[in-house]
Order: sequence, then structure tokens, then C-alpha cells
Amino acid sequence: MNSTKRIHFEISERKILLKVFDVIFVLAALYLISSIFNFKYFTFSTSNYYWTIVLAIYLNIFASVFEMYNLQVASSKFQIIKSIILTTSTTVLVYLLTPIYTPVLPSNRIQIVIFYLSIFVSLLLWRLFYVAFLASHRFIKNAIIVCDKAQLEELVSGLESVDPHYKFIGFVNSDGEQNSKVNYNSIININADDLEKFFKGKSISEIVVASQKTEGITTNLYNQLIHLLENGVIIKEYTQLYETITQRIPVQYVSRDFYRYFPFSRNNQNQLYLLVSRLIDVLFSLIGLSFGLLFLPFIFIGNMMGNKGKLFYTQERVGKNGIPFKILKYRTMVKNSEENGAVFTSFNDSRITPFGKFLRKTRLDEFPQFVNILKGDMSIIGPRPERPVFVNEIAEVMPFYETRHIIKPGLTGWAQVNYSYGDSIADSLVKLQYDLYYIKHRSIFLDINIFVKTFSTVLFYRGQ
Repeated sequence: MNSTKRIHFEISERKILLKVFDVIFVLAALYLISSIFNFKYFTFSTSNYYWTIVLAIYLNIFASVFEMYNLQVASSKFQIIKSIILTTSTTVLVYLLTPIYTPVLPSNRIQIVIFYLSIFVSLLLWRLFYVAFLASHRFIKNAIIVCDKAQLEELVSGLESVDPHYKFIGFVNSDGEQNSKVNYNSIININADDLEKFFKGKSISEIVVASQKTEGITTNLYNQLIHLLENGVIIKEYTQLYETITQRIPVQYVSRDFYRYFPFSRNNQNQLYLLVSRLIDVLFSLIGLSFGLLFLPFIFIGNMMGNKGKLFYTQERVGKNGIPFKILKYRTMVKNSEENGAVFTSFNDSRITPFGKFLRKTRLDEFPQFVNILKGDMSIIGPRPERPVFVNEIAEVMPFYETRHIIKPGLTGWAQVNYSYGDSIADSLVKLQYDLYYIKHRSIFLDINIFVKTFSTVLFYRGQ
């Protein structure tokens, strides 16, 4: 096959590349500065090697919190500068305040300025290089999609909106109407009989097959796909690719043969994992309640002035295995907010008081739920618990919705850190996709990822 090949990095590989080169550029800059100038605060030697390790750990943690490894942020010149400033400032501050594992504070304060500028400038130069020469060129992946004409726009936008470097350049119609042309996003219409001919000499990374029907997959098209596969061309099924790129389960494209696409994570029954998770739940709940007590006087006064109702309120939610429980929260709405029946909370909902909006944005209204976690009704991480009336409503129109109840609901979750607050059935579908992805891939690593992303949600004021 004479298709022109070009190097392409997958999403996970790009994130690893960013993490590794962030550390390399920062350490290289510090080494250069310490070698050329009279910079003694951070030096390299076998006796203080742990200084380097601690700096690398801090840098990666805070870069994750401030979204430097979010590929959309990393590809934007203006967004990445903001993230670099926040990451550098926090990393330097924490590094200076932990002299047990880091160098002793220098008496000459100019050393701190040099340390800060070394990290900031090295990150800035590397990331601007990434935006200009890598993100916009090297990471482009061209693909061909085989699907029904009616699905083309939805399928293409579903992937390209998440990964801007994934580009569909060709389309093969699989609904049996080969003479029907589409004009969308400059995608070239390819006749099913000419797929192999079109592929030759072009820089195409893979073919994606997304047909829900089979009559459009003619014998000739099938034989061409087999021949391309035998010649080393990558052919992927759409739902698998969608899950990899978006980190969501595409339930809207999954047939009733559900378990082909959705094997549950073994950790859902792993007793050691569940025991460790429970211990972490209890530990963080005690810490959370302790912090909550510090804020309680201010919230009490704010509630009296702004909400003019009881400080706490309870509401029935659906828990593990569909068993209802009473969730505890701070009041954020006016009294009698649902006298006409239960409705979704919408963006800029008039029922939310100004003080209630502050509590929601900062997630302070969630602090009482640590009591639910201590009781075992909830976990720190899991799908957000929903009200029974909405569960019944959504489950009627959305397959697999109640599957999210096989594990405990959580204070935060994969949907909460990846998707803004939703107020419709369509939003619930997107959040369900994230929840099912978490259930499928549940692990300590994913839990840590959610925990770090939760800090970003709070710091960037992305509460409900």
C-alpha cells in the first residue's frame, strides 16, 4: 500500500509527551542557569537528587490541576499562558514552603525570582513551540469514515469536537444510496467502489466503520476493507474509537447486545479496592467535615441574610442498587421552590438565591454530604445521585440509565469534572456516557485523575 505515512501521537501519548517535556525543559533551564550564573538555590548533585524528583512531582500535579494537559487548552496560545502562570506560581510557592524535601529558603531573595522566572520562561517557550509547530501540524490525523449519510454530521462532530487534530477527509455512504452526495465540513464523497483507489498516495491514518446497518456494506466494499486491512491499514469500529477519544461510552450507538461493548470493571467487585476506597471515603469525610465546621459560621450568617430559610435541607435521591436515601445539603434556593412540582435546575435558575449561587459555584453546598459518605450512602467518587422522579423520567427514554446505580453515587465524578452542569435530557445523556465510562474503567488511577480534576473545577469556579 502506497499510502503516505506520517507520525501521529494518540491522545494519551500527547499528554505523556507534554508531561515529560515540561519536566525536561524546566530542569534543563535550571541546570543552565545554575551553570552560567551565580544561582545556588537549586543545584544538581547526587546528594540532593530528591530535589529534582519533588519538583517534577509538584510540576505535574499542579499542571494537571490547572489544565495544562487538557489538549484543547494546550493547543490555545492564550489559554496555555494563563495555565502556565497559575502552574508556575503554585509550584514555586509550594516548593518554597516544603523545605524538608526541597532546598532551604535562600537569604538572597533574588534567587527566588530567578527560580520562578526559570520555570516560567522554560514552560512558556516549550509550550509556545508546541502550539506553533506540533499541535497544529504534527498531531493531525486524517481518517475516512464509512457510515450512513444521515449520521455523518453527528458522528464527525462527535469526535472532532473533542480532538481537534482528528480530521475526517473522506466519507463512504453505507446506506445503499451511492449516488447521494453530501456537503459537510469539506469532506470528500467517496464512491464505495473507489475506496481503495482513493486511499493510495494520501496521508490517511485509518478507516472508521460506523454503519448500524449492513446492506450498504457491499461485497466489493467489504473486500476492499479486507484488502486494506491485510496491507496494514488500521480499521476501527466507531463506538470503540469514540470511547477512546471522548472517554465516554456512546450509548446512543450501542445496540441491545450491551455486554459486547460494556464489560464492567473488575474493581466493582474487588474487595481490596472497595476496602481501600471505603477507608479513603471515611478519611476524607472527616477532613471535609472539619473544614466544613470552619466555614459553618459564615454560611450560617449568609443563609440568614441571603436565603431566609432553614440552613440544611434533605432530599430523596437514588443510591446503589436503586435504593433511595436522604441526601443532606445546604439550602441554596428560595423556600417552596418546587410548589408546582419537581423540575431540573437550569442555568441561572431564578429559584437560586445570590448566596445560594455562591455556595453552588464554590461547591460549599456539598459539604454536608460528607455525612452521607460516613453513613455509607455515598462515596467520594461516583455518579452523582439523582432524584427518583428524574430517574424514572430519564430511564424511559434513555437505555442503560439505571446501570449507573450498580455502584454508590459520589460527591464528585467523571461526569462532573468533564461536563458542565446540565438541565435537560440531552445533557443527562452526555453525563450518562461519562458515568458509564467510569463504571467500565473504574480504578485507583482514574479516581486520582477525578480527584485532581475536581480541584480544577473548584478553582475555576465551575460549580452548578
